Amino acid sequence: MAETTIITGQFVRISQTPASIGERLIALVIDFILIGFYVYATATLLSTLRISSDFIMILIMIVVYLPVLGYSFLCEMFNHGRSFGKNLMNIRVVKADGSTPGISSYLLRWLLFPIDSLLTGGFGLLVVLLTKNSQRMGDLAAGTMVIKEQNYRKIHVSLDEFDYLTKDYRPTYPQAADLSLEQINVITRTLQDGKKDRVHRIAQLAKKVQELLTITPRDGNQEQFLQTVLRDYQYYALEEI
Repeated sequence: MAETTIITGQFVRISQTPASIGERLIALVIDFILIGFYVYATATLLSTLRISSDFIMILIMIVVYLPVLGYSFLCEMFNHGRSFGKNLMNIRVVKADGSTPGISSYLLRWLLFPIDSLLTGGFGLLVVLLTKNSQRMGDLAAGTMVIKEQNYRKIHVSLDEFDYLTKDYRPTYPQAADLSLEQINVITRTLQDGKKDRVHRIAQLAKKVQELLTITPRDGNQEQFLQTVLRDYQYYALEEI
């Protein structure tokens, strides 16, 4: 599935890829297996207890099995949009704009799950297949989507800090767009480092970047070269939105 890129009102660039149907189904099966083990274990334990009062037994069963009813809602709310199955599959629930869902969003997804489940003949599966971001009815109503967590990237961009990124700005090294976020973070940290061997480390890093991107610097200033690469990357990051 294609990666989507979003820019928020706080100038935060979000890159995320929707989870596949297979990943979501496997996560759901894992959750159901865990719930089954929980129900079996607690039922076995309760059967060994000698409780004479039917009222107390019913009360205990309600307390014990209430988490089962709200399993997905509770897990997603307290575990950053992930049930145990989603956690194992490395996927999670986020808002469609890349932000963290609120309680109301998680609750709405949970309330609409019966409509998306096999109770309606797999209607939710059909909706996932037809929607661009693989969203079920609960996702569409709550404004959420399930994404692959390893593909989720959040880059904070301050327009005041990057005031050079104007319409008149012309990148020096187009190859900078091929750098990864992790590589950009290394360049940024190296430039901000105040250690004694800073000049040596900048020179080493500049050489690696030149070899990686097959770039011949316009001048011999290695620090200026890295700063230019960093600015060019930021330019393409905004242009891509």
